[in-house]
Amino acid sequence: MEVILLILGLLCCIVGIIGSVLPVLPGPPISWLGLLFIYLIEGIAINYWLLGITLVVAIAIFILDYTIPAMGTKRFGGSKYGAWGTTIGLIVGLIAPIPLGFIIGPFVGAFVGEVLFNRSSSKNALRAAVGSFLGFLASTFMKVFVAFGYLVIFIYIAYTNWSVIF
Repeated sequence: MEVILLILGLLCCIVGIIGSVLPVLPGPPISWLGLLFIYLIEGIAINYWLLGITLVVAIAIFILDYTIPAMGTKRFGGSKYGAWGTTIGLIVGLIAPIPLGFIIGPFVGAFVGEVLFNRSSSKNALRAAVGSFLGFLASTFMKVFVAFGYLVIFIYIAYTNWSVIF
């Protein structure tokens, strides 16, 4: 059972890193499940403080993930259409067979959203697109950073408790 929990925990940490880039999966919460799985292994002392703090961080990052791109768009003069365009552009960029689509998609999506639905001038739409894109990059960086941090914690716990697991 210990090996199954270890494998499930490692898979959750890896899927959490992938989910930090993909908009469909909540990356840090899934990575946190990996930490929970390793603490469910019998014989590993549960550090409730570590689990609690990492859970609070995962939830905070999950909430911020939805607010930061919108804040970036608003900060640069955009509207909700630019924020929606960023999300739609990200999904299209991931599906489309273009190199770096997940980077180009949010920018183009925000620009198109502003021009088509908000009837903004090209200059204002470009500013809003840059703000939305910067918000997306900041949000993605935070999620990847936290998910990698959870993977490092997972590996450290597994390494220090190797004799307990096997």
